[in-house]
Amino acid sequence: MKPFLEALHERVLLCDGAMGTYLYEKGEYINRSYDELNLTKPDLIREIHREYIAAGADIIETNSFGANRLRLARWGLQDKVREINNAAAQNAIYEARGAVYVAGSMGPLGAGIQPLGAVSPEEAAAVFREQAEALIDGGVDLIILETFANLKELEIAVAAVRARKADIPIIAHMTFGEDGHTPLGEPIEKVAAAMDALPIDVLGVNCSVGPAPMLDMVTKIASITHKPVSAMPNAGYPRLHEGRLIYMTTPEYLETYAKRFIRSGVKVIGGCCGTTPAHIRALRHAVKALAPSRPMVEVKEAKKEEAVPAVPTAGKSPLAKKLAQGKFVTCVEILPPKGADPSKVLDLAKQLKDAGVDACNIPDGPRASARMSPMSLALLFQQKVGIEPVLHYTCRDRNILGMQSDILGAHAIGLRDILAVTGDPPKLGNYPDATAVYDVDAIGLVKIISNLNHGLDVAGNRIGAPTAIHIGVGVNPVAINLEQEISRLRQKVEAGAEFMFTQPVFDTEMFIRFKELTKDIAIPTLIGILPLASSRMAEFLHHEVPGMSVPDGIRKQMADAGDKGAELGVSLAVEALEAMHGMVQGVYVMSPAGGVKASLAVLKKYL
Repeated sequence: MKPFLEALHERVLLCDGAMGTYLYEKGEYINRSYDELNLTKPDLIREIHREYIAAGADIIETNSFGANRLRLARWGLQDKVREINNAAAQNAIYEARGAVYVAGSMGPLGAGIQPLGAVSPEEAAAVFREQAEALIDGGVDLIILETFANLKELEIAVAAVRARKADIPIIAHMTFGEDGHTPLGEPIEKVAAAMDALPIDVLGVNCSVGPAPMLDMVTKIASITHKPVSAMPNAGYPRLHEGRLIYMTTPEYLETYAKRFIRSGVKVIGGCCGTTPAHIRALRHAVKALAPSRPMVEVKEAKKEEAVPAVPTAGKSPLAKKLAQGKFVTCVEILPPKGADPSKVLDLAKQLKDAGVDACNIPDGPRASARMSPMSLALLFQQKVGIEPVLHYTCRDRNILGMQSDILGAHAIGLRDILAVTGDPPKLGNYPDATAVYDVDAIGLVKIISNLNHGLDVAGNRIGAPTAIHIGVGVNPVAINLEQEISRLRQKVEAGAEFMFTQPVFDTEMFIRFKELTKDIAIPTLIGILPLASSRMAEFLHHEVPGMSVPDGIRKQMADAGDKGAELGVSLAVEALEAMHGMVQGVYVMSPAGGVKASLAVLKKYL
């Protein structure tokens, strides 16, 4: 496996679920030390680890949450701290078999620290250090400090872990009530800022609450820190049923919220009390859907001494020429048909051409759906309608050999404007078991096209005359992790991108912020505008579509509009375009429900 922090940088990592409540569910009652089970029932502990690994966990936690000297003393086990923690580590490592990460779980002391209790800070540090040494010596890959209610106690625990091994990755979790305060009354904003200053690698929340209130918490944390954020909610609140505590949150409900966690910037996700392998399996579905593994193949940069000079941008296409001349360009998105008959979409394209729209952009399997080849449709637009197509091209369905072949073919048939996108993963669409390729992401695809524009193939070998592809890329100006989004945009521009399409923008203030942060990026921006058709559409886009964010105020307006939602949607789109017109070089409008009437209404002033 890659080092933990390197893997975390590349993808969302899935942690396992509950240990204590799952042991209870398996018949282990609370009149004993669950941590001692590492010694007395190692097969049971290993069985649970196996179940979580089979469910898709990337990280499993040792059964050692309460295995510190003070907690173990309640069971007369205070002299077995090292033995129990070593066994906990070995049980997990045995089942991990080098294929998943093993995290040493450390909980709070279970006793108050002065002045709230009798334990001195020095005593607390010694207790934490003893457990950390046993887990680290046992071979864990990282430490998870979880369910801390006292910020001071967490600080002591972090220092104790770092004293034992300075470079071991640390995930630190505080716990909060539904009001967003710790049990000691500290607000989440204050706590998150303090945690951000600690020498930890990931910060977040676990336990106490279910997924709905935790979503608000991690969103606040993500706005405060640049470090990766973690979320491990309970399966809701337990109810007593026939002598047992039953947690009511279903795996399906948790999966829905997991998608929202990931869109909010969460990089480590798992479950706490009440969650089971079934919940983790559901979380794995969400992770696969919204955060598939990303680029594995390296695309070599074109060497200057070998490369042929590229065709100047203005000479690549009519759209490129207009943008180079500083003209405001208009574009409307048209979805390819689900069947083989293109007549309806050709008629829509003709309406746009007659109205004076500059270009049509054609998505490539949007929302991971199976539709007519966008390249074939682009050629039909060009030949039968005479409108310039902007071809979306995704990395999902083709390896780098197929990509190179397609780009060369597109150039040969006169398709010159290509938007390089990573592509929605199959789990989002109607063929969830389809295989996704993702040899490269959008950055790698831009490098491939740029190489071809310099007369070189993927490996840097000469191909003869260069292509003249006008390279576009996508960007989300309202991304939760805007810093990362802008970093990726810069990489795309460095790789050769020449224009950008934004995700639909509803929040003008957020777009102004984005433009301020990217004022040094000189490529033209085409703002994405989407006239909402209904309140239901607004809610769906906001909650279920990755990268989309519809502000609360707009969603409320759409809800209040009732049957006049479509009319209001167009008015709001016109207002948004008017507000941002002076900051962009063009616009592309997405037509709701497949028509172009609303799009033309939005563009009326500019045609």
